[in-house]
Amino acid sequence: MNLTITPAAEKFISRMVRFSTEPAGGFRLSVTAGGCSGLSSEFTVEASPMPGDSVVESGSVKLFLPAESRLLLDGVTVDFVDTPTRSGLTFFDPKAVPCGCSSSSGTESGVASVSISSIKRN
Repeated sequence: MNLTITPAAEKFISRMVRFSTEPAGGFRLSVTAGGCSGLSSEFTVEASPMPGDSVVESGSVKLFLPAESRLLLDGVTVDFVDTPTRSGLTFFDPKAVPCGCSSSSGTESGVASVSISSIKRN
């Protein structure tokens, strides 16, 4: 799988796992097609992968990726941004085409983000 995780994203993911109730577990990233930027996502920290998940290790982090997420994340760069107006993972897909709707003006083509507020507790 061709997935790039920046050092900032790796640090964020590592901290999420380390400070969770499952510090030996992994970071489950579910990505679906949708939204103006082309991707919608949610993440949780899990003790082990769910049935059908693949385990992808990158640096010091272990990702649990469902099949659909693996397809959508192929060729994508995952980054983490922390600014006064937003904080969370950002996905850059060089294959994505720009959205034609009027509400997306001023956004970068192929970039999707997920806020840390989308974290689910199990």
